[in-house]
Amino acid sequence: MSQIHKNLVMSPSVAHRLPPRWDLKWETELLKTWEAEGRFRTRISGTRPVFVIDTPPPYLSSNRPHIGQTASYAHFDMIARFLKMRGIDVVFPFYLDRNGLPIEVQVEKKYGIVAHEVPREKFVKMCKEELDSYEGEFVSSLRRWGISFDYWPQGTDSPEYRQMTQNTFIEIWRRGLVYEAERPTPWCPRCRTALAEPEIEYREEETYLNYIKFRVRETGEDIIIATTRPELLPATVAVIFHPGDDRYKRLEGMHAVVPPEGQVVPILPHRAANPNFGTGLVMISTFGDTRDLMIVNELKLPIKIVVDEGGRISAGRYAGLSIREARAKIIEDLKREGLLVKQEKLVHNVPVCWRCKTPLEIIVTRELFIKQIEFKEKLIELANKMEFKPPEYRQVLIDWIKSLELDWPVSRRRYYATEIPLWWCVKPSGERTPVLPKGDRYYVPWRDEPPPEVKEACKDGKLEGDTRVFDTWFDSSISWMYASGVTKEHNVFPKVYPHSIMRPQGYDIIRTWLYYSLLRAYLLYGDVPFRYVRINGMGLDEKGEAMHKSKGNVIDLLAPVEKYGADPVRFWAAAAGRLGSDYRYNENIIREGKEFQTKVWNISRFVLSFPEPQHKPQLMPVDTAILARLYEVAKRVISAYSDFDVYEPAHALYNFIWHDFADHYIELVKSRAYNREGVYTDEEQKAAIWTLYTVWRYSLKLLAPIMPFVTDKIWREVYGKSIHDETIEDPPEEWRGGDAALFDLVKKINSAVWRYKNRNGMSLADPLNAVLYVPEAAMAAAKDLKYMHKATDVRPGRGTQQIDEEGIVWLG
Repeated sequence: MSQIHKNLVMSPSVAHRLPPRWDLKWETELLKTWEAEGRFRTRISGTRPVFVIDTPPPYLSSNRPHIGQTASYAHFDMIARFLKMRGIDVVFPFYLDRNGLPIEVQVEKKYGIVAHEVPREKFVKMCKEELDSYEGEFVSSLRRWGISFDYWPQGTDSPEYRQMTQNTFIEIWRRGLVYEAERPTPWCPRCRTALAEPEIEYREEETYLNYIKFRVRETGEDIIIATTRPELLPATVAVIFHPGDDRYKRLEGMHAVVPPEGQVVPILPHRAANPNFGTGLVMISTFGDTRDLMIVNELKLPIKIVVDEGGRISAGRYAGLSIREARAKIIEDLKREGLLVKQEKLVHNVPVCWRCKTPLEIIVTRELFIKQIEFKEKLIELANKMEFKPPEYRQVLIDWIKSLELDWPVSRRRYYATEIPLWWCVKPSGERTPVLPKGDRYYVPWRDEPPPEVKEACKDGKLEGDTRVFDTWFDSSISWMYASGVTKEHNVFPKVYPHSIMRPQGYDIIRTWLYYSLLRAYLLYGDVPFRYVRINGMGLDEKGEAMHKSKGNVIDLLAPVEKYGADPVRFWAAAAGRLGSDYRYNENIIREGKEFQTKVWNISRFVLSFPEPQHKPQLMPVDTAILARLYEVAKRVISAYSDFDVYEPAHALYNFIWHDFADHYIELVKSRAYNREGVYTDEEQKAAIWTLYTVWRYSLKLLAPIMPFVTDKIWREVYGKSIHDETIEDPPEEWRGGDAALFDLVKKINSAVWRYKNRNGMSLADPLNAVLYVPEAAMAAAKDLKYMHKATDVRPGRGTQQIDEEGIVWLG
């Protein structure tokens, strides 16, 4: 018996510190420990590099996010934990987007009210109370996953955030980048507010394409025009045809009489007409859609408004009717007068409000606009400056910038959002002049007394506070500033902007959150908002469908945690969440994560059953071979983590720890580590144990960002401190000197012997009782192979019986 084994038997084993099985209760205990240790608070040392994660502030629509949303935040946490273990101070805040339409629509639905019919103060209070009732449980449910964000209460509706929003507005106003204008804008009749282009969604809807007779005034002939919106006939201001359509060239310069009200409009050539749709003739109304808007502006056609803010007809014989009522009545009148030729069923895309899904209209309102169209080329240039992970999503942003046709209407006629910090000085003549405050506090102009500087600027007029609020994206598009602590004591913005800020977000909000953040940064600083953009896919249900309450397929984020634990569920999030791609909920992967957690625990108990050698011994070739393999894996894992990818580390570490380390290396050196028969020298035994500890310890650190609970529990039990305070160093260059190919060859030999035993009804522990013939290159591991498989000997060459398909392993 070797001296090391004697010491092992005679002295208490380190393994007594780890119970036989993992206990789920340790997760909640660790959460309390981490909280007490201040691990959920931002810590800036002043000596280490700083990195900011511009965490997406989610909208509150319930007291818990669904599991797909939570998985994305788990990804961000894994990145934050990795960066901290690389010696970087990480600012990883979490707060909620509490402004704008989402909460207003929710309150309206819950209480059966309409915002503009309720006193403003009362409605604002209802929104805040609704948000407050959700926020605590929302945050604690995410924390149960071990997500280590620094929670900043109140979020975007806090006075500090709203003041920051207002200050940036005042700054860009003073630079001449904001203007007020009365112009056609997309309008939601239900929400009673203007919308920007990114807030428009499209929904397929079945309708009728109506073929209607118009009369040519000059010739008296009938022409047929097909439209899906007969209710806009009273707003028609022109008829167009394609310049290359020979059927209608003769009509150029003539006029059409539009039914049913009989207004006369010009017939004009225009490239926007599609000769292959309907009859090739198109009515242009003010305003049917953005195409009509473009043509009206281009041709300087008169504006005729027939739809009001509530979505009702406001002029002519159909005044007072809703859009649907007017459509039905006009069709009825056209039929009666013999002007409806036919109707064809049609499925088309209808523009709807992004939040309440009401079909949109385009009406003329007076709004504040932020300039963007004139900066499109510069914004594209800046889009190319940011690093996208994965890179293909850069083009999505660029294509969106190219498609923009209007400046950004930033004012909204709603209640629960950041107020526009403007007062209007109304002169006796009726002239209205805007007056801005200094920007030294948060302003509520519709309620507050004007500050002294505003009063001073309006001595000869009456002050009226602006009642409008900002578009919700105007708030959230400066989250990168807020995350950098510009309103906090730990303001690291001057130190990190823009080179050490990362924006993680879904691809679904590239045209909103990402685009507006880029625009705001350019208008404020002439630069990008951040260096890195990490794009994640959407978390889907088991069938690959998006999770929605209406579908009944929302998976609760806590149910699998209560069943399997947070580490296994986090493992699923990483192993399923390929960067930039959608991923499905998969309980089988969670079970694999649970088994992996158990494997990590059992590996730890095995390694810790040996006293760790105090000095590095002379290693055997198979020891240096596993270190060479670990070097390759570590470089790949560290590189992926550094690119904000957790999918590759999850798979690489699972395969290495379970299959390379546990299945092959541990099994190979188990006899050497125990050395019960004394066939190994003390140096050889120490080499196995030293390598076991080295690989185990380094692997645990690499795994800690993904599975923080089990790794930290093990580390604390063994070393009395947190693994999350350790450093993930680059793998030592000396590990490269090992022969990774030897390890691959040993794996093939092991697998071949195991298959042979299985075919012959033998257990893996049964003696082979034969000479094992292996390639010459594998003889460096001959001694370990012999005692692992209980062979009589291991020799180079070929024996009498081939036992694997490749002819690598023979028996004799």
